[in-house]
Amino acid sequence: MREFTTPPLVTAPPAGGLADAVFANASDEPDRVVFSRVVDGRWRDVTAAAFRDEILAVAKGLLANGIRFGDRVGLMSRTRYEWTVLDFALWAIGAQAVPIYPTSSPDQVRWMLYDSGAVACVVEHEDHAMTVGAVVDEVPQLTQLWQLDSAAIEELVAAGSGIDDDVVHRHRLAVGPDAVATVIYTSGTTGRPKGCVITHANFMAEADNLVLRYGGVFTSKTGDDPATLLFLPLAHVFGRMVEVAAVRAKVRLGHQPSLAAADLLPAMAAFSPTFVLAVPYVFEKVFQGARRKAELAGRLGPFQKAVEIAVRHAKATEAKAFGTGPGPGAALRVQHQLYEKLVYSKVREALGGRMRHAFSGGSAMDRQLGLFFDGAGVRIFEGYGLTETTAAATANPPEQTRFGTVGLPIPGTTVHIADDGEIWLRGDQIFAEYLNNPKATHQVVYDGWLATGDLGELDEDGYLTITGRKKEILVTSGGKSVSPVGLEERVRAHPLVSQCVVVGNNRPYIAALVTLDRESVAHWLAIDGKPVPPAADLLHDPELETEIRRAVVAANTRVSQAESIRTFRILGGQFSEEDGLLTPSLKLKRAAIEKAYAKEIEALYKG
Repeated sequence: MREFTTPPLVTAPPAGGLADAVFANASDEPDRVVFSRVVDGRWRDVTAAAFRDEILAVAKGLLANGIRFGDRVGLMSRTRYEWTVLDFALWAIGAQAVPIYPTSSPDQVRWMLYDSGAVACVVEHEDHAMTVGAVVDEVPQLTQLWQLDSAAIEELVAAGSGIDDDVVHRHRLAVGPDAVATVIYTSGTTGRPKGCVITHANFMAEADNLVLRYGGVFTSKTGDDPATLLFLPLAHVFGRMVEVAAVRAKVRLGHQPSLAAADLLPAMAAFSPTFVLAVPYVFEKVFQGARRKAELAGRLGPFQKAVEIAVRHAKATEAKAFGTGPGPGAALRVQHQLYEKLVYSKVREALGGRMRHAFSGGSAMDRQLGLFFDGAGVRIFEGYGLTETTAAATANPPEQTRFGTVGLPIPGTTVHIADDGEIWLRGDQIFAEYLNNPKATHQVVYDGWLATGDLGELDEDGYLTITGRKKEILVTSGGKSVSPVGLEERVRAHPLVSQCVVVGNNRPYIAALVTLDRESVAHWLAIDGKPVPPAADLLHDPELETEIRRAVVAANTRVSQAESIRTFRILGGQFSEEDGLLTPSLKLKRAAIEKAYAKEIEALYKG
């Protein structure tokens, strides 16, 4: 199949903007809890009326400080409640937020503030303020700086106390669907980040169609009100879409600033979401943690059996959904029920206890992992999208989830596979343009189609599978074209592996750089009663090398000999965002990695 369309369930309204939902919610259900925020270490509820009042007060403060309709304001912070307040306050007066990743370098901050023409910036803490201060001389239009950890919100509220509410409402009523909501800069895996101009209509088309399509997720049963914990970066379009969808669907939303498992899992347990939107890393960590816990308790065998039963149960359920099987048989159902109390319920407890659904994006999820969680009672809808598509362009439907694919086009979206295998997309959520860069815009937008740069295939039912990225295809010196993504994902499936980068462009064969999951390695050693040696010694441990070789051999079974990984190198460090080797959405910066590890790569091809 070369093209598939899912008709829209709703189109963006002909008038109004994103902030209108805040005021409508407060009018309809003023006492409904729409947020929970951490105050003095405890979750505190925020009602629709209280949120509206806060938005109104902050919007007046922005006006009092000279922020006007169409102005852009930088936001540099981790994910926290105040970001959402500022977003909707800016939208209430027709202004636009420019998200800046909190780990951005001074040069990146300078470029985004300068290119966007931001007149003000809100930062989280003093380090961010110093970063902005270091470049302020090169951003002459920037005249104001507020710091969240130095009472920025209270300062804005105080400044606007003398402004009448009607002034905000006049601004809000002037905002239309085609008005610009935000300029989000691409992560920049290659080259300088480009500013994606995203309108209010883009967000509304995206969020409203998702909420309607996944009604059972966003509108839980009575007595179990829907709630989601947002831990994705709000500087990323995925996080912003979650924020918008939650407000428009009246889903209780909480914020968690850290993605580290040690911080995230306790927050999940305390908040108890009914669903989350995440990246595969989160589910991998939960699974690995459950496996380690079982092994330490001497119950690895039963755990592995529980995994097998969950996967079989999910496969049978999947087959029934597509009409190719009868569903789980009686014996399988009995076995599944046995492990429900012993294993599956405990996995869900690690996710807060109430979760039954999740969305995953950003990178591919291993099919077996998705099947396990489904069998354990948490259905994960894997999807695919870009900054340019206001987050999701495809996602697996709830009634027919095909694990290992990124699903069908979301309502209102068409997916087309070009002659060279490139994925083209069309829909109301497609961005308007790259700011100040018509040349770059015209390179990816053709007659309403967005050429994504990603490669994929549509099956006979319209489900999309991502097969690689055009710019990341490796061509060996023998002329063999190899997509590295699938190989890397399969190597990463081994519990001791943290990251994998496949190399081999213009080389005689394919090789790989592998980093270790330190927590899993420490556990692996502890099981055998071994202490964790210094990193340098660990890298030369023959038993560890054998384990990693098993991961490589398993990955190679899926490809031809010419495409297989011939050799690998275990690295002592990690690829990190701080070192410039990962994007903020945890994607590999291949060129930067190959430059940083040039000596190690060269060694792979000697001898």
